[in-house]
Amino acid sequence: MSRAFAYVRVSTNGQTTENQFQEIEAAGFRVEPHRVISETISGSVAISARPGFTRLLDRLERGDILIVTKMDRLGRNAIDVSSTVHKLEELGVRVHCLALGGVDLASPAGKMTMNVINAVAQFERDLLIERTNAGLRRAKSEGRRLGRPTALTSSQRAEIKSALDDGQKVAPLAKRFDVSRQTIMRIRDVTTT
Repeated sequence: MSRAFAYVRVSTNGQTTENQFQEIEAAGFRVEPHRVISETISGSVAISARPGFTRLLDRLERGDILIVTKMDRLGRNAIDVSSTVHKLEELGVRVHCLALGGVDLASPAGKMTMNVINAVAQFERDLLIERTNAGLRRAKSEGRRLGRPTALTSSQRAEIKSALDDGQKVAPLAKRFDVSRQTIMRIRDVTTT
Protein backbone atom coordinates (compact mmCIF):
# COMPACT_ATOMS: atom_id res chain seq x y z
CA MET A 1 0.00 0.00 0.00
CA SER A 2 1.38 3.40 -0.95
CA ARG A 3 1.95 6.04 1.67
CA ALA A 4 1.38 9.73 1.06
CA PHE A 5 3.98 12.28 2.12
CA ALA A 6 3.77 16.06 1.81
CA TYR A 7 6.67 18.44 1.40
CA VAL A 8 5.70 21.98 2.36
CA ARG A 9 8.26 24.75 2.29
CA VAL A 10 8.43 28.49 2.92
CA SER A 11 11.38 30.80 2.44
CA THR A 12 11.33 32.88 5.63
CA ASN A 13 10.38 32.53 9.28
CA GLY A 14 7.62 35.10 8.85
CA GLN A 15 5.73 32.74 6.54
CA THR A 16 3.68 29.66 7.39
CA THR A 17 3.18 26.35 5.60
CA GLU A 18 -0.42 26.06 6.80
CA ASN A 19 -1.93 27.19 3.47
CA GLN A 20 0.03 24.56 1.59
CA PHE A 21 -1.14 21.83 3.96
CA GLN A 22 -4.76 23.00 3.58
CA GLU A 23 -4.42 22.91 -0.23
CA ILE A 24 -3.21 19.31 -0.01
CA GLU A 25 -6.15 18.31 2.18
CA ALA A 26 -8.61 20.19 -0.07
CA ALA A 27 -7.26 18.22 -3.04
CA GLY A 28 -8.37 15.03 -1.28
CA PHE A 29 -5.00 13.77 -0.05
CA ARG A 30 -4.91 12.45 3.49
CA VAL A 31 -1.40 12.77 4.83
CA GLU A 32 -0.68 11.65 8.36
CA PRO A 33 0.94 14.46 10.37
CA HIS A 34 4.20 12.52 10.85
CA ARG A 35 4.50 12.29 7.05
CA VAL A 36 4.32 16.05 6.51
CA ILE A 37 7.80 17.49 6.07
CA SER A 38 7.76 21.22 6.75
CA GLU A 39 10.81 23.31 6.05
CA THR A 40 11.78 26.98 6.20
CA ILE A 41 14.54 27.47 3.64
CA SER A 42 15.00 29.50 0.48
CA GLY A 43 13.96 27.87 -2.78
CA SER A 44 17.31 28.92 -4.21
CA VAL A 45 19.02 26.39 -1.92
CA ALA A 46 19.62 23.18 -3.84
CA ILE A 47 17.25 20.43 -2.78
CA SER A 48 20.20 18.21 -1.82
CA ALA A 49 21.29 20.85 0.72
CA ARG A 50 17.91 21.02 2.47
CA PRO A 51 17.95 19.07 5.76
CA GLY A 52 14.19 18.42 5.80
CA PHE A 53 14.11 17.11 2.25
CA THR A 54 17.17 14.94 2.92
CA ARG A 55 15.35 13.34 5.88
CA LEU A 56 12.32 12.84 3.65
CA LEU A 57 14.40 10.99 1.06
CA ASP A 58 15.55 8.57 3.77
CA ARG A 59 11.93 7.74 4.61
CA LEU A 60 10.49 7.33 1.10
CA GLU A 61 9.98 3.85 -0.34
CA ARG A 62 8.93 2.44 -3.70
CA GLY A 63 5.23 3.11 -4.31
CA ASP A 64 5.05 6.17 -2.04
CA ILE A 65 3.50 9.44 -3.20
CA LEU A 66 5.07 12.83 -2.55
CA ILE A 67 2.68 15.79 -2.76
CA VAL A 68 3.76 19.39 -3.32
CA THR A 69 1.49 22.35 -3.95
CA LYS A 70 3.71 23.89 -6.64
CA MET A 71 6.85 22.94 -8.53
CA ASP A 72 8.71 25.84 -6.94
CA ARG A 73 8.44 24.11 -3.55
CA LEU A 74 11.03 21.69 -4.93
CA GLY A 75 13.28 24.55 -6.10
CA ARG A 76 13.39 27.59 -8.32
CA ASN A 77 15.97 26.11 -10.63
CA ALA A 78 14.43 23.99 -13.38
CA ILE A 79 17.45 21.69 -13.54
CA ASP A 80 17.31 21.07 -9.78
CA VAL A 81 13.57 20.32 -9.90
CA SER A 82 13.97 18.00 -12.89
CA SER A 83 16.86 16.08 -11.32
CA THR A 84 14.92 15.75 -8.05
CA VAL A 85 11.87 14.37 -9.85
CA HIS A 86 14.13 11.98 -11.79
CA LYS A 87 15.77 10.80 -8.54
CA LEU A 88 12.36 10.22 -6.94
CA GLU A 89 11.18 8.38 -10.06
CA GLU A 90 14.21 6.06 -9.79
CA LEU A 91 13.18 5.34 -6.18
CA GLY A 92 9.70 4.44 -7.42
CA VAL A 93 8.12 7.51 -5.82
CA ARG A 94 5.39 9.44 -7.62
CA VAL A 95 5.45 13.23 -7.29
CA HIS A 96 2.07 14.97 -7.46
CA CYS A 97 2.00 18.72 -8.07
CA LEU A 98 -1.35 20.28 -7.17
CA ALA A 99 -0.77 23.46 -9.20
CA LEU A 100 -0.53 21.30 -12.31
CA GLY A 101 -3.83 19.58 -11.66
CA GLY A 102 -2.31 16.90 -9.44
CA VAL A 103 -0.29 15.48 -12.32
CA ASP A 104 2.43 13.00 -11.40
CA LEU A 105 5.62 14.82 -12.41
CA ALA A 106 7.39 11.49 -12.94
CA SER A 107 4.81 10.35 -15.52
CA PRO A 108 5.22 11.08 -19.24
CA ALA A 109 2.49 13.75 -19.06
CA GLY A 110 4.14 15.28 -15.99
CA LYS A 111 7.56 15.37 -17.65
CA MET A 112 6.08 17.01 -20.72
CA THR A 113 4.28 19.57 -18.56
CA MET A 114 7.48 20.35 -16.65
CA ASN A 115 9.41 20.74 -19.92
CA VAL A 116 6.82 23.12 -21.35
CA ILE A 117 6.73 25.19 -18.14
CA ASN A 118 10.53 25.29 -18.00
CA ALA A 119 10.73 26.33 -21.66
CA VAL A 120 8.20 29.13 -21.13
CA ALA A 121 10.05 30.31 -18.00
CA GLN A 122 13.37 30.33 -19.88
CA PHE A 123 11.73 32.22 -22.75
CA GLU A 124 10.40 34.84 -20.31
CA ARG A 125 13.85 35.20 -18.69
CA ASP A 126 15.45 35.62 -22.13
CA LEU A 127 12.87 38.26 -23.10
CA LEU A 128 13.44 40.13 -19.84
CA ILE A 129 17.20 40.15 -20.41
CA GLU A 130 16.70 41.28 -24.00
CA ARG A 131 14.38 44.14 -22.95
CA THR A 132 16.72 45.20 -20.14
CA ASN A 133 19.74 45.27 -22.44
CA ALA A 134 17.81 47.22 -25.09
CA GLY A 135 16.77 49.77 -22.47
CA LEU A 136 20.34 50.13 -21.22
CA ARG A 137 21.65 50.60 -24.78
CA ARG A 138 18.97 53.22 -25.49
CA ALA A 139 19.72 55.11 -22.26
CA LYS A 140 23.44 55.01 -22.99
CA SER A 141 22.92 56.27 -26.55
CA GLU A 142 20.85 59.15 -25.15
CA GLY A 143 23.81 60.08 -22.97
CA ARG A 144 22.24 59.08 -19.67
CA ARG A 145 24.59 58.13 -16.88
CA LEU A 146 23.89 54.61 -15.69
CA GLY A 147 24.33 53.24 -12.19
CA ARG A 148 24.05 54.73 -8.76
CA PRO A 149 24.60 58.49 -8.48
CA THR A 150 27.86 59.53 -6.85
CA ALA A 151 27.67 60.35 -3.16
CA LEU A 152 30.12 63.23 -3.43
CA THR A 153 30.50 66.19 -5.73
CA SER A 154 33.78 66.72 -7.57
CA SER A 155 34.65 69.58 -5.21
CA GLN A 156 34.03 67.32 -2.17
CA ARG A 157 36.24 64.65 -3.74
CA ALA A 158 39.00 67.22 -4.26
CA GLU A 159 38.63 68.38 -0.65
CA ILE A 160 38.93 64.77 0.57
CA LYS A 161 42.02 64.18 -1.62
CA SER A 162 43.63 67.27 -0.15
CA ALA A 163 42.75 66.23 3.42
CA LEU A 164 44.18 62.75 2.84
CA ASP A 165 47.36 64.27 1.41
CA ASP A 166 47.61 66.36 4.59
CA GLY A 167 47.53 63.13 6.63
CA GLN A 168 43.94 63.17 7.86
CA LYS A 169 42.48 59.78 8.76
CA VAL A 170 39.82 57.91 6.79
CA ALA A 171 37.21 57.43 9.54
CA PRO A 172 36.87 61.12 10.54
CA LEU A 173 36.61 62.12 6.87
CA ALA A 174 33.89 59.51 6.29
CA LYS A 175 31.97 60.86 9.26
CA ARG A 176 32.41 64.48 8.19
CA PHE A 177 31.17 63.85 4.64
CA ASP A 178 28.53 61.30 5.75
CA VAL A 179 29.83 58.51 3.52
CA SER A 180 31.29 55.08 4.18
CA ARG A 181 34.95 54.53 4.99
CA GLN A 182 35.11 52.51 1.77
CA THR A 183 34.14 55.61 -0.26
CA ILE A 184 37.01 57.57 1.31
CA MET A 185 39.43 54.67 0.75
CA ARG A 186 38.45 54.51 -2.93
CA ILE A 187 39.28 58.19 -3.28
CA ARG A 188 42.59 57.60 -1.46
CA ASP A 189 43.43 54.60 -3.65
CA VAL A 190 42.70 56.52 -6.86
CA THR A 191 45.02 59.33 -5.76
CA THR A 192 47.87 56.95 -4.91
CA THR A 193 47.79 55.06 -8.22
